[in-house]
Amino acid sequence: MAKILNVGNLKKTYTSGSRQLTVLDDISFSIEEGDTFSIVGPSGSGKTTLLGLCAGLDHPDSGSVEVCGTPLTSLNEDERAMLRNREVGFIFQNFQLLPTLTALENVSVPLELQGTKNAAKYGMDLLDKVGLADRFHHYPSQLSGGEQQRVALARAFSNSPSILFADEPTGNLDEETGENVTQLLFDLNQEAGTTLVIVSHDLDLARRTQRILKLKGGKIVANESTLQL
Repeated sequence: MAKILNVGNLKKTYTSGSRQLTVLDDISFSIEEGDTFSIVGPSGSGKTTLLGLCAGLDHPDSGSVEVCGTPLTSLNEDERAMLRNREVGFIFQNFQLLPTLTALENVSVPLELQGTKNAAKYGMDLLDKVGLADRFHHYPSQLSGGEQQRVALARAFSNSPSILFADEPTGNLDEETGENVTQLLFDLNQEAGTTLVIVSHDLDLARRTQRILKLKGGKIVANESTLQL
């Protein structure tokens, strides 16, 4: 299988006053196409920072990230954005839906911007898959947290991404709603054959993926197959 994400000797440091804080220190790993993968660790271990670097949303101080065979350091901001639009999907803890757009518009507008024909029909198909076809005309404020995250799931899969990054996708949901969203995420992912990378503090969720990368203090302390756990 081809490597879809290659991370090599990644380092990220932030300056706080006169102090320098190393958030990630010499991080290296790779993910194969179609794999499901979790990044876990305590608060402040660098999980979300690592996800942002892998997705090209931020720049490392040193090291390399390759997404779908393309080194991110060789791209300017516009080229990174084009790569994300073409290859990458996102799911966030706080949903990040546009409040002035309906559920259908939140899913279909990104498709329209990419020039997809029949974007609204495709958007409705995706909403149907997440069980919200009857709520297509509702705005985010009219939807529950679970419903908003299901819209966000539909949006994340709308561009048929090669790799999907999910940052604490159930973090703002109650246990039952979170379980429903998790099941939907894995079902949609399996159907699409997408590579899935989840950042989570929830070990039960992490164990549903094929591999778990454990961070502590900005360093990798384990990278193991869940088959061995």
